[in-house]
Amino acid sequence: MFFASDNSGPVPPQVLEALNAANTGYAMGYGNDDLTAQVTAQIRTLFEAPEAAVYLVPTGTAANALALATLVQPFETVFCSELAHIHEDECNAPEFYTSGAKLTLVRTGDRMTPDTLRAAIEAEENRGVHGPQRGAVSITNVTELGNVYSLDEMRALCAVAKDYNIPVQLDGARFANACARLGCSPADMSWKAGVDVAVFGGTKNGLMGVEAVVLFDPARAWEFELRRKRAGILFSKHRYLAAQMQAYLQDDLWHDLATRANSACDLLRNGLEQAGLRVITDDHANLLFFEAPKSLHDALQAQGATYHLMSGTEEATIGRLVCDWSIGREGVSEFLNTLQKLL
Repeated sequence: MFFASDNSGPVPPQVLEALNAANTGYAMGYGNDDLTAQVTAQIRTLFEAPEAAVYLVPTGTAANALALATLVQPFETVFCSELAHIHEDECNAPEFYTSGAKLTLVRTGDRMTPDTLRAAIEAEENRGVHGPQRGAVSITNVTELGNVYSLDEMRALCAVAKDYNIPVQLDGARFANACARLGCSPADMSWKAGVDVAVFGGTKNGLMGVEAVVLFDPARAWEFELRRKRAGILFSKHRYLAAQMQAYLQDDLWHDLATRANSACDLLRNGLEQAGLRVITDDHANLLFFEAPKSLHDALQAQGATYHLMSGTEEATIGRLVCDWSIGREGVSEFLNTLQKLL
C-alpha cells in the first residue's frame, strides 16, 4: 500500500534489460554514442519535430532549471503557478541556474488561467529598469495537485504568452500521465499548443533516472549544452541515460506505464468516493488528494498504508495518494479493503 510517490516504485524489467544490453564494450562519452543518437531521432519522431534539439539529464530539477536558464536572462522573471514544482520543491534551483531570474507567482492555486496569467504579466515590466523584465511562462502538466490541463487550456495559456512574445516551458515530470489522460500525442501537448521547450519526464514513470529536454527551436541548443556542462550535469557515461530512454520509447512503454498508473488512480478515486470521502482533485491522472478525519489517516497508516499528509484539521485532513506504474489493482484493492474495515 505504497502511495507516497511515483519516484519510489521499481524500475520496469525492460529498462533493466536495456541497461544490461548497453553495458558491453566501449562507447564514446558525453552523448556522442550511437545509442544517444538513436534516442534523439526517436524523440524527434515521437514529438513530430524533426529539427528539435534533444538532451538527456538525470533529474527533473536539472531539466526544469536548465530549460528555464536557456530561456531567460538574470534580470527577467518566470511566471508560474503558486504551487508549481519549480517554486515549491526545487530549492531555488531555477533562480540559481538562471543566475538570479526571479519567479512571479500567478496566484490561482495549481492552475493558471489566461486571465490571471495576463494580469500577472501586465503587472510586471512597469517599473522600467527598476523591475524584473518579462522572461518566460512555465506550465506544469500534471499539476502539483494532480490536475490535468486540457489541450484547450494549454493553448489558451500559450496564446497569452505569445501576445507578449514570451517563451513557454512545460514542466512535464508527469508528461506521459497527462498525455495518457488526455488521449493526445506529445506534439499536441507541446509545440502544437505553443510550448517552446518541453520536459519529457521519465523518472516518475518508472525510469531509474532520466528526463529528456526537448527544445523546439534548435537555435537554443548550443546555449543549453554549455549550461548543462557548466552545471556538472553532462554525464560522461551517457549511454546509460540513453539506454533507459530507449527502453522507455520502445513499443510505447512510456504510454503503457502511464496508463497503468492512471488506471490504478481511477480505481482509487472510485473507491474513496464510494466510501463517502471527498476527493479534492478535479481531473486526476495518477495522483489525487482526499479529505478524511485525522484519526482515519492515522489508522490507515498504522495498517501499513504509506502516503503523505498535508494541511487540515482533526476533522478534515488532506492526504495525497500517488499511483506508480506497478501498484496495480492489487495494491489499490488492499488499501480500499483496509479503508472499508476501518470505516
